[in-house]
Amino acid sequence: MSSRISRLLIVALLTASAATGALAAGKTTKSTKKPTTPPPPALVWRGDYATARGVVEDVSKAWEKTGKGRIDMQPFNTASGLDAVAHGLADVAGSARNSAGGSESDLVFTPVAFDALVMITHPSNSVPNLTVKQLHDIYFGKITNWRDVGGKDAPINLYAVASPGDGVEYSLRRLIFGRGNQPVAAPRLYVNTAKLEEAVTLDPNALGVTTLSGVASNSKVKMVSVDGVRPSVSTVTDGSYVLYTPLYLVTNKESPKAAQVTAFMEFLHTDQVRALARSHQLVPYSDAPQLAANDKARREKLLAENNIKMDVVADPIPVATPVTAPTAPAAADAPVAATEKSAAAAGQTHTVSKGDTLGTIAKKYSVTVAQLKDWNHLSNDNVKLGQVLQVSGN
Repeated sequence: MSSRISRLLIVALLTASAATGALAAGKTTKSTKKPTTPPPPALVWRGDYATARGVVEDVSKAWEKTGKGRIDMQPFNTASGLDAVAHGLADVAGSARNSAGGSESDLVFTPVAFDALVMITHPSNSVPNLTVKQLHDIYFGKITNWRDVGGKDAPINLYAVASPGDGVEYSLRRLIFGRGNQPVAAPRLYVNTAKLEEAVTLDPNALGVTTLSGVASNSKVKMVSVDGVRPSVSTVTDGSYVLYTPLYLVTNKESPKAAQVTAFMEFLHTDQVRALARSHQLVPYSDAPQLAANDKARREKLLAENNIKMDVVADPIPVATPVTAPTAPAAADAPVAATEKSAAAAGQTHTVSKGDTLGTIAKKYSVTVAQLKDWNHLSNDNVKLGQVLQVSGN
């Protein structure tokens, strides 16, 4: 066989082999795998560090293990969380205080646990205890030296969180002054309790407030007893430690992720979540109904100790309120109750009673808080017991 014919045969064999491989590669097999369902979008949580560390961090991990979604954590402070939920930038907020009225009146505050408000100082500080009256005077600027409360001759460097809407600061000031927006003598301000705690670890003369869930295992700070009682789960549960606050998760009734948010909020009532709360030195809200029932008497006692005369209005005992799907546009134009509609049309007034806020009054008469403030020439959201308000522009 000539060398030319041999080369032609080799080329033919190679060509045939390549063609066979191409045919084999072109064969397709039907997949037996079912198409996967895309995971639901993450729920965005934003709020204070107290709620993040005490509740949401571990709960979000447990929630993700259920396969129902994940939580995008954005801890910063209370005000940022409430604002984000109100404007649709977050789905759930964390807050160490209840609604302060105004734009917050339309949000749903669901209590999940009680946490102790804890006064912290540097471990080298010898002062083991402060009374409620001493705390009042320190924050008010009447006591400025540690020697006046049994310590060394050194200035009390009072630290606070800058945001007036911070839940921890607001709750403490409400307890010792009667109002959460009370100005205090704290020149050292921080963006949140986590930054405040870091600063206290560096200053032997520091004093500030944070939460038990945040510092229970932090050996770099020292917890100060209040009225001779050390903060703990047991002393919060029995009410002997008087400085405590509910931790809330806050949602918007008009959330576009209503079904997901509702499922997550229902998950909070499981035994698994309650156990996680206890592991972080929290008292599950459902474990201590007496704390909410006795709240008015507690606040009256604290104000009396500080010689503050003020009518203490009982907070409504919060219950879990489900998030509902967004209201259809037509429903927004539904007529209000005949009596309320005619009252507004006639320019009827409303006399402020216990428990009223501008938000609840606005809702009752189907008007906005801004309208009430305009009609009554109000510069802020505060109303007084017995105050007469116009509820329409007529």
